[in-house]
Amino acid sequence: MALHFELVTPERLVRSDEVHMVVVPGTEGDFGVLEGHAPFMSTMRNGDLLIHRTAGAEPDRIAIEGGFAEVNERGLTVLAERADIPA
Repeated sequence: MALHFELVTPERLVRSDEVHMVVVPGTEGDFGVLEGHAPFMSTMRNGDLLIHRTAGAEPDRIAIEGGFAEVNERGLTVLAERADIPA
């Protein structure tokens, strides 16, 4: 099973994907989200989202600035003030 992940900025939907796990830079510390995670909401600090497409794979890194992360029955939505997508 996979986790549905969306990264959104005020300008656009940056990424929508099925992934294994995402590590989020929360203001109270980093936290990992897998499929089936309990509902959760957190503010985020500036840092890197680590997106693991599959178990054991090298993660994709996306630098973000501030925002919120919400985990619910549909998956993980990250609402970032800014996201720097690597070329």
